[in-house]
Amino acid sequence: MKRIRSIDNVLGTVSATLLVSLLAVMLLMGFTQVILRNLFSTSILWGDILLRHIVLWVAFLGAIVATGEKRHITIDALTKILPERGKQIAGIVTGILSVIVCFFLTGASYRFLVDEMEFGGTLILDVPIWVFQLIIPVGFGVMMLRFGLRVIVDSIGLLRGEISDPESGEGNGA
Repeated sequence: MKRIRSIDNVLGTVSATLLVSLLAVMLLMGFTQVILRNLFSTSILWGDILLRHIVLWVAFLGAIVATGEKRHITIDALTKILPERGKQIAGIVTGILSVIVCFFLTGASYRFLVDEMEFGGTLILDVPIWVFQLIIPVGFGVMMLRFGLRVIVDSIGLLRGEISDPESGEGNGA
């Protein structure tokens, strides 16, 4: 179980680091664009396009981080009336369904990416469009993995009779 948690922690740390880095780049690029337009009546030609694609990456990285913190998908109305064990079971079922959905979305987005690779277009500085869209199948794949890891941890905790902490995903003995 420690190995599963350490894998999940590494995925979370890498995702959060990338997320913060891209947010910084996005803010710097946006600020630079505003200054260039307002003070010098010019801009970085490909700046807005880059910003749009950074937003895509930030959205997926945010979803990956939220998945690891059990903040991505919840059935709030149902969990308010369920006992603790029922909440854990509902969380496991939701996690399994999320793995299934992410599996299909990963496959569909991979096919989309392959189509973009075959098309061969470039976005900025002769970088292929698919490089910027790579986050879509990777994002869904990592979310699928993190949902799956959480299902495993939560299922083991449920079988051991541990009450899980929804904030951290950690279980404590009951």
